[in-house]
Amino acid sequence: MYPSELKYTRDHEWVRVNGDQAQVGITDYAQKALGDVVYLELPDVGKTYNKGDVFGTIESVKAVSELYAPVSGEVVEVNTELGQKPEGVNSNPHASWMIVMKVANESETADLLDANAYSELTK
Repeated sequence: MYPSELKYTRDHEWVRVNGDQAQVGITDYAQKALGDVVYLELPDVGKTYNKGDVFGTIESVKAVSELYAPVSGEVVEVNTELGQKPEGVNSNPHASWMIVMKVANESETADLLDANAYSELTK
């Protein structure tokens, strides 16, 4: 159910680590809990965050939730298309990345969950 090439947080974000960059989105579990996503507030390129900081919000017909940085780093890319069409998160959450971060501390990626551990967490 959860792609094995991704890593996951306990806050229900997924992370695709590629060298010193990390693509970030929300998991299928999170989008199902939220329901139909209607709005995304994403940061500007150049913003820096510490691991666990709020980097944005996601709003659905049910609730508004915060998005948390899975690692420390600088935002180097923002998916502006998703910001304009947030419903894309519902159709394919594991392909709908929100931001790309330049990872400041590579050791923080070791704290991320693999697909099996995340599946256990969401049972």
